[in-house]
Amino acid sequence: LPFASSVCAGSCFSSSGQPASLLNSEIVVAAAMGGKNKQRTKGNVRPSSSGRAAELLAKEQGTVPGFVGFGTSPSDLGYVPAVQGAEEIDSLVDADFRMVLRKLSKRDIITKLKAMQEFGMMCKERETETVKGVLPYWSRIYCKISIDHDRRVREATQQAFEQLILKVKKNLAPHLKSLMGYWLIAQCDTYSPAASAAKIAFEKAFPPSKQPEALVFCKDEILNVLQDHLLKETPDTLSDPQTVPEEEREAKFFRILTCSLLALKKLLCVLPSSENHLLEEKLKSLLSQTKFWKYGKHNTPQVRSAFFELISALCQYVPESVKAEASRVCPAVLLSIDESDAVVCPALWEAVLHVLMTIEDCWVHVNAKKGVLPKLWIVLQEGGRGLATIIYPNLLPFISKVPHDITEPKLDFSRTFFTSIIKGMLTEKATSSRSEYSAILSAFMECLQFTILQNLGEEEEAIKIQEMLINDQLIPLIDIVIKEPRLQSGPLFYEVADLLNSWETRIESLSCEETALTLQRMLLNFWDGLSKVCVVHVDIIDADEKALAAVSCLLQILQNSEDKMKPNKRKSVKIRFSEEAKAENNTENEKDVDVGSSNEPGMVFHARHLSPLRKEPLEDLVCTLAELSIVYTSDQKSEQHLKFLSGLLSNFASSRVFQVLLKSRSNIQETIKPHYENPSLEFLYENVIDWLKEDWRKETDFLVDILYSVLHCCSSSTERENILSDLTKMDLKWKILLQIIQKACSSLEKYSLVCSWLKGSILGEKLVSLADDLCNTSLKTTVASVESFHSEKWALLSLVLSQLMKNESLIGEVYVKRIIDKLQAALSKAKDLSEAGNTEPSVSFICDIASNFFSSVKRCLSMPSSEDLLFTIFQLCAKSQATTHLSDFLINKLKHTWMCGLTSLVHQLGGTYKESTFLQRSAFWVKNQLQSSVMDVESLQVLISAVSDLLTELLEADEVSAYILKDYIEWLTPSKYEWEKMRESLSTEWLKKPLLEGRLSMNCQISGTDLRLCVTDKLPSHLCTTALLSRVTMLLLGKEVLFENQDMERSKLESIVAEQLYALQWIEELANPPPLLLEFLHELQVMNISLEKLCALSNIPCLLQILFGRSKESGRLWALTLAKLINVKNISSSEIKAHFNTTESFFPLTEGSLHTLQNLSSFLFEEDKEEVVIQCTAKLVTCDKIELSEIDGPFGYLAILNSCLSGGSIDCGELMPGILKIIISWRHDYEDFFLFSCNLKEASPQLLGFNIEMMRFLCLLLKNPSSLLDSEWDFIMCSMLAWLESTSESQAVFSIALVQVFACVSCNLTTALSVYFQALTPEIIEKLPANLISEWQEFFSEGIQNLLLPLMVKITREEKNTSEASFQNSVLKPLGDALMFVSKDQLLNHKLPAKFVASQKTNLPDNVQTLLNTLSPLLLFRARPVQITVYHMLNKLMSDLPEFDNKDLKSYGDEEEELSLSPPAALMTVLATQEDLLENILECIPVGEFAVIQPLSEEFCLVLGYLLTWKLILTFFKAASSQLRALYSQYLRRTKSLNKLLYHLFRLMPENPAFPGSTTEFPNKDTKTYFTEELTLDIKDMSTLSSQIPHLACSVYCMTLKDMPAMVRLWWNSCEKRVFSIVDKFTSKYVSNILSSQEISSVQTSTQLFNGMMVKARSATREVIATYSVDDIFIELIIQLPSNYPLGSITVESGKRVGIAVQQWRNWMLQLSTYLTHQNGSIMEGLALWKNNVDKRFEGVEDCMICFSVIHGSNYSLPKKACRTCKKKFHSACLYKWFTSSNKSSCPLCRETFF
Repeated sequence: LPFASSVCAGSCFSSSGQPASLLNSEIVVAAAMGGKNKQRTKGNVRPSSSGRAAELLAKEQGTVPGFVGFGTSPSDLGYVPAVQGAEEIDSLVDADFRMVLRKLSKRDIITKLKAMQEFGMMCKERETETVKGVLPYWSRIYCKISIDHDRRVREATQQAFEQLILKVKKNLAPHLKSLMGYWLIAQCDTYSPAASAAKIAFEKAFPPSKQPEALVFCKDEILNVLQDHLLKETPDTLSDPQTVPEEEREAKFFRILTCSLLALKKLLCVLPSSENHLLEEKLKSLLSQTKFWKYGKHNTPQVRSAFFELISALCQYVPESVKAEASRVCPAVLLSIDESDAVVCPALWEAVLHVLMTIEDCWVHVNAKKGVLPKLWIVLQEGGRGLATIIYPNLLPFISKVPHDITEPKLDFSRTFFTSIIKGMLTEKATSSRSEYSAILSAFMECLQFTILQNLGEEEEAIKIQEMLINDQLIPLIDIVIKEPRLQSGPLFYEVADLLNSWETRIESLSCEETALTLQRMLLNFWDGLSKVCVVHVDIIDADEKALAAVSCLLQILQNSEDKMKPNKRKSVKIRFSEEAKAENNTENEKDVDVGSSNEPGMVFHARHLSPLRKEPLEDLVCTLAELSIVYTSDQKSEQHLKFLSGLLSNFASSRVFQVLLKSRSNIQETIKPHYENPSLEFLYENVIDWLKEDWRKETDFLVDILYSVLHCCSSSTERENILSDLTKMDLKWKILLQIIQKACSSLEKYSLVCSWLKGSILGEKLVSLADDLCNTSLKTTVASVESFHSEKWALLSLVLSQLMKNESLIGEVYVKRIIDKLQAALSKAKDLSEAGNTEPSVSFICDIASNFFSSVKRCLSMPSSEDLLFTIFQLCAKSQATTHLSDFLINKLKHTWMCGLTSLVHQLGGTYKESTFLQRSAFWVKNQLQSSVMDVESLQVLISAVSDLLTELLEADEVSAYILKDYIEWLTPSKYEWEKMRESLSTEWLKKPLLEGRLSMNCQISGTDLRLCVTDKLPSHLCTTALLSRVTMLLLGKEVLFENQDMERSKLESIVAEQLYALQWIEELANPPPLLLEFLHELQVMNISLEKLCALSNIPCLLQILFGRSKESGRLWALTLAKLINVKNISSSEIKAHFNTTESFFPLTEGSLHTLQNLSSFLFEEDKEEVVIQCTAKLVTCDKIELSEIDGPFGYLAILNSCLSGGSIDCGELMPGILKIIISWRHDYEDFFLFSCNLKEASPQLLGFNIEMMRFLCLLLKNPSSLLDSEWDFIMCSMLAWLESTSESQAVFSIALVQVFACVSCNLTTALSVYFQALTPEIIEKLPANLISEWQEFFSEGIQNLLLPLMVKITREEKNTSEASFQNSVLKPLGDALMFVSKDQLLNHKLPAKFVASQKTNLPDNVQTLLNTLSPLLLFRARPVQITVYHMLNKLMSDLPEFDNKDLKSYGDEEEELSLSPPAALMTVLATQEDLLENILECIPVGEFAVIQPLSEEFCLVLGYLLTWKLILTFFKAASSQLRALYSQYLRRTKSLNKLLYHLFRLMPENPAFPGSTTEFPNKDTKTYFTEELTLDIKDMSTLSSQIPHLACSVYCMTLKDMPAMVRLWWNSCEKRVFSIVDKFTSKYVSNILSSQEISSVQTSTQLFNGMMVKARSATREVIATYSVDDIFIELIIQLPSNYPLGSITVESGKRVGIAVQQWRNWMLQLSTYLTHQNGSIMEGLALWKNNVDKRFEGVEDCMICFSVIHGSNYSLPKKACRTCKKKFHSACLYKWFTSSNKSSCPLCRETFF
């Protein structure tokens, strides 16, 4: 250890380059730790820790072996203290920093990266003083880690350094010299993000002005570091060879070489010029080293590139040093001129140029003709080897610096140079790249021009060079480009034009005649050569079309050289001569030229004024070529020559050219053809028109160009118009007209040539007839011909309608209107056609034309015809496809056209909408559609969508004012009369529900409720209108539009909202809305139209006021709508009261005020409610006979009292008995008004309403009737029975709404009395009259049953398929409720007519069998109330029925092989029917997959009846004795009914049977499931309908497992593997625990006593222990329930046994196991059976020698069948199995034949 410490105090780095102190400290720590892989010493519970080891050493030795720090001098060893105990050594280093700095010395990259990021964060977050403490150690860390191999670490280092700089600022100064060298290297890092981060850190440390000073300050240290890297370091000194792979070491070394060279360059660039001479001395040592110059030939491209960059910088900043080393510099640079690496090449050529400029005698040091130029020729001949864009821009500066002695002889040098360039230009690599080709071409032209300027003169050599350059280089190059299509798009033609321009400009400006003559000679030479080339390409029969196009393009560029479209905007250096300073001014047109586009209209007639030097030879050449072309066209019919001629004429249209063309005609033609003054006209009529008329010609575009050339040469507009009119009258193709107009639209100059013709009548009339022809033909023909629908005709119409020139339409306004009229008429016809197909093409084209017209022409809709067209399109868009029969494609096109027209309309509506009738017409049409046409949901959705689009555009446009919106809404909104008519047309089906629920009271005739909902195929107009207007209102309210009279307009919108709420309430009140209305509701949700959304956008007080007013005026549905709004928005009582002030305002009562009060009663203040009650009670006293059944009489007052008192919040006191006394007085005075024991067929609505309200009052009274007198009780009960008799007698007229309500309320009154008497307590009984209860039980209750049970049977018999929405079903609910209270005795003493079924085997008495035969089929009835009622009634009897079979059990004997007995036959018959129906529904659903049953559907009723039937059977089965259960189970096994049930249950039970609403409020309790919660079957409770079937299925499954475990087990074992697994998992998870707990609990609480046997249970272990003792025998058996009980087998284990043989013991254990497995009962029953068996054995009864048991395991019989030979007795069932399985009839023991 002392040795280690001394080493640490020595040198900082080992020979391997690693920090020595770090290595040795590792040794120390290893010595202290003992190594990680060794076995830990016994008792040493803590793992090894380097920190603890260092601390231990510090205490023992008194020194701290720190990890290496980075000091800046040998005296400062830079230790970073390793532990907290060393503060006295260096208190400036924070503990966290110590830890991070230690991590930075690790080898792992991720560790270093995270540590550096952490260091940066700490520098940012810690105090300045804390961070300053790190500075002494940072320098060496930075110097090492900034050149780390991993680039992420280097980047993170620079980012952390930035944070350090920002924190310490000037405190970094003392450490700069040690940092700066590596910092500069880091700024030149090859990884850009790291270099960028280093530069940012440098800029944060020094402002730009101070950066040179900082480098000057540290320049010596920087140079030392750089020289070390460049001259001394190797891969092995920079990285440890033992730990770093060779490849990684070399990569790091080469990167640092590159960075060092670049850093030196950067130093030279940044240092002030005054410092450069000081550097020269320092650099001598570097430049004198041979190793340095070898970097120019280094294998790594990056190193070579950096080397040449440095050479350029040396030439620039220290030229003297470079000159001193010229003998090394020149070969190193110039001899590398053939460098082919893309990384090195730019730097090399920069260095080449710098060397040529810096070292005047550079060529002395190299052999140019052998070493440099051959390499250059090879590079040029190979096209720059893919680096043309880099190399070729440098050629001109290069040759300009080549001295004359090197280029001698000049002719050969120039020929070799330019020939090499052309050869390289034609290589595959150069021609395939546009940029490469352009760079080479530009360099060629620049060098050519330079060479010519260098050799101007009349000397022989100069003339030879000139001719060589033009005739041997330039002209052949032009010829090559014309031939080669790939080269034609390059810049050669422009460069040639540039060259000619420069020569012409020099000629015109030079005073030296000799030079001017030389240039003129060169021009003549060029034109001669060019003419020969052009003629060669034109004067051939099968001329190449692309070559001709190239010639045309060249001539065009030579003509318009100043307006040229120069391609290839180059960023690279480009030399320009002074004469060309004006070149490329027009940058707008800088784009690649396509030689095929020489006929572009933009180029016509733009020729500038050409100088004679250009004009004459160019015109001569054009005339020559034109003459050749017309000859080939006329004689050979050459199409390509005609196209070429068209191109020539487009650019060179002049009389001279046309004269040349005419000269070529034959003499015969001249005598025949008439003479024209203008040669262009003559050419047109003689040639061009003939060409245009040729039918075979497909392309006519170039002929139209010739036509425009002719028009250009015409002298007047009249002459032009006449020509075009003549052409229009001719029967030319429509395509030609289209092309003429298209070209006119492309250029204002061309437009000016044909303007008068376009506006004229000849063209206008032709276009109108075209439109008429297209529209009519398309609608008449069933199959459209190609000609009829040629798109060119439609394109022509579209163009003339939609194109504008100078903000005017192309053709006259009158013709535009007429064409639009034709299109509108065609669309109207298409709208009325019933078949698709016919109209598709025409409608499609009309859409295209219209959309272009609407989009292009401003204020196009100011024309009535345009509005008509837009209106027709709107109508087509607003109708569904079912109506229009248009395809999806056409619908989409129409919508697009509609949106274009709509946009145009909106822009036009800025304050001038009065001129437009579209909005009004469209609004009236929409309103008419809503009110008169038959609409389904799809039609409505399409209509709303169209109106929404219109309104959205209006809202989003700034130009549209609120006036327009106000008017549009008014036009859309129906009048008050129209609203009333629409509301009246709504079916009154809705009334039934509120009438039955008592929310409305009526005493007038109600029509419509006795029919099914009349709307099945179409939506009521009220719903359609409100839906559309609600959508409109939501858009307006959402945008918060400000109207002038805001309150009035807002009130109108609120009225629309009120109507929508009315419509929604109407649907809500329907008992069972048809699918159409459900679909409509879904569509409303999609459109976000809901009560909540409407209320959120509305002004609630205003809306409430509207609804309150309408409710008070009309009542009925308005009152319900008002109540709904108040309920949803939780409107306070004070807000409601603000609308009526006092309750007096409701009197005298009208239907409206009655309904309003009824629905407001629950929302009023208590004092207001009491006031209303007192007023009504007072008015009751003063009524006379005439008023009894009037609204403003007892009927109305009772209705209000019932509504107010039903809440129970008012203290009635003596009020209700007082009212009862008034009713009794009416009974005495006006007996006729009470509908007692009569048929209601003739009863008036007024009397029905009056009696209904009296019954409702009595129901309320029965909630607290304690103070009633005996006579009052008699009145109530007698009235109830009398009203019930009236109901019973009036079943035929239940379809009358008020009769039905009367029946329901009378049943409710019966139920109220039954509930009251059932809930009596002894305290209440004492206060009641003496005989009241006995009268109720003996007379009234019996009377109710005698009336209601036959009534239900009668109703269900007549209505076989009653659905939940029917009228009868409304009666069935209260009727069923009343029948729930019928007792078992009353059921057994029923008065139903006898009903028996032939061949029905039964042991039941006749009255019970009649009851079962009558009620059981009702489980199949399609009405839930009936099914539940029947179930509850039959359930009261089920437990008693097995007794009748038990009495007759002995008659069965055991003669049959396998006895079976059916459960009640009536139930089994129903079950068989249900099974067949259910199989059809559920067979397609796999077992284990949950089948969702829609509540109240037919399937729901079927499944409900099926499950209720099984609940009854299971109740019956449970009540039976063991012997009977065996017989019943045998029957169920035979019929396989139980198997079917179990399969169905696993389709009806959900995968997760969690109880709805169960939460984790009680974390200690298990989650509630359908198995843990009791099922309550309530008729009126509709809230749990969706979960009723799953809950019932789970309940039935639980009962089945509990009461028939053996049968379920048998079924489970026979299931296929998938079902087996599903059943096992589900039962184990949800049911087993419950049943096990119940079974164990039943054992614990059992009161059954066994003589000689004790039974105990252990709930924790699910065990039952039975101890049996007789005399000296003692037996203990342990029964273990399985985890999947009752599916798994119950295991019987041995406990203690005394006095019994082993074999007997095993037999008894086997018997108990058999009984428990095969008997369908509880464990206690199985034990009782087993004990009975053992008792019999002790009594001397012998075992059956087949099953070795006294009592049979399944039918519980004793051995009775004896063998006549051996006298042994057997069970009948055992013998049957023995005989059938062995196929013998011999005795099992003696083998004799068994008789």
